[in-house]
Amino acid sequence: MSTNHESSDEEPLSQDLVFDLLSSPRRRFVLYYLRSESESMQLTDLADEVAAWEYDTPVEELTEQERKRAYVSLYQTHVPKLAEAGLIDYDTESGTIRLTDRASDVDEYLPSEGGYDIRWELMYLAIEIICVVIYAIGVIDVGVFAAVSVTVSGAIILGLFGLTTIIHYLSIRQREQRLPIELATDDER
Repeated sequence: MSTNHESSDEEPLSQDLVFDLLSSPRRRFVLYYLRSESESMQLTDLADEVAAWEYDTPVEELTEQERKRAYVSLYQTHVPKLAEAGLIDYDTESGTIRLTDRASDVDEYLPSEGGYDIRWELMYLAIEIICVVIYAIGVIDVGVFAAVSVTVSGAIILGLFGLTTIIHYLSIRQREQRLPIELATDDER
């Protein structure tokens, strides 16, 4: 028996339903983990990942009891609830689970990661405009601008792009090291 809930004419999820679905850390982890996987997966494998996350241990070091607790909870409660809401497709015969397109409907209810989020495409555009102005000043050989040579302009331009690239890289590294918001507890938010 397969529970396929993907349909283009389904009603939007109510706020109450989304809050109920996201109230469980296990369901948040399931949604997070399935997003990180590009293909469907077996319920047993998903249960192993949930248990590893909950016990903060590698999958290989899980006990049979830890695996079983996660599996039973997913099988009896969490997976059916997510499937009923249409966020996942769950084939009960094969034990295969995959995220549906509808899972993105809960995104608007998840808090952002906090802090100032830089729109890098706009940052690079602004730096490009500044660099064109600096280069033009270096080319103009009139009055006060005569003191700025093309070489100095080039050095400033390279410095701006280099500094921005380093900041962008460090920003990405910092974001990768943070716990995904889907998994954060109330104390970590």
